[in-house]
Amino acid sequence: MTVFWINGALRSQDDAVVSVLDHGLTVGDGVFETLLVRDGEPFALRRHMDRLFRSAVGMGLAVPLEADVREAVQSVVSAADEEGTRARLRITITSGSGPLGSERGSDPPTLIVTLTAAKAWADTTSLATVPWTRNEKSAVVGVKTTSYAENAVALAEAHRRGASEAVVANTRGELCEGTGSNVFVVIDGVVHTPSLDTGCLAGITRELVLEWGPAVAEHRESTLPYEVLLSADEVFITSSTRDVHPVTRVDDRALEVGSVTRGIAAEFARRMAQGIDP
Repeated sequence: MTVFWINGALRSQDDAVVSVLDHGLTVGDGVFETLLVRDGEPFALRRHMDRLFRSAVGMGLAVPLEADVREAVQSVVSAADEEGTRARLRITITSGSGPLGSERGSDPPTLIVTLTAAKAWADTTSLATVPWTRNEKSAVVGVKTTSYAENAVALAEAHRRGASEAVVANTRGELCEGTGSNVFVVIDGVVHTPSLDTGCLAGITRELVLEWGPAVAEHRESTLPYEVLLSADEVFITSSTRDVHPVTRVDDRALEVGSVTRGIAAEFARRMAQGIDP
């Protein structure tokens, strides 16, 4: 079941529309969050809401009232009645209707909340390295913006090569992130993930792994060469719908799912089951 909420009301699919002049459509001028709904409850909603508003401020967007966003989320989740299943919830804020150029208009922001079934990921996954880079000095670094064209191109290339995700370097040749995930590598029993100054997004699942993972192994935010993907002992990626997803192939290199990755995945699942809004 797919449910739509746009600017104050639930909508049918045929009525789930915004203006063709909305800046989210014309220039990608918006921010968003994607989170997992488990057993009818959004997971880590507080953390996602915090990042949504940080992103909106970072983009200079008018920020809706938090109570209005939470009401919209609750309306969508209640209407879906997806208890006992996993669903994907997306909250989007755009700057609203505006001119066809980059200049913003004076209309209020557009708020959209959508819920649909969550994709069932395989137990393990594969990655592709790609020639494009993330700009760690971008005006929107650290912002979860709707401007995803670069990610779409990189992910299409990964799919063409039989991988489920592409991982990019930054302009300095450092390991950065996936198109919709954060990346972790295990070297000599220590877990490393790119530090935020590489230009990667501060993922919510990344944040939780950094908090919960030290119960299993030492964790560090590090500056790593992109080529570490081809030599690390273990690799896994994280996202709100993947949780902790072990990697068994990077390009043509096969990897085993090691004990550290298995332990972190088990610890993440255990802690996730303890509370819906950690």
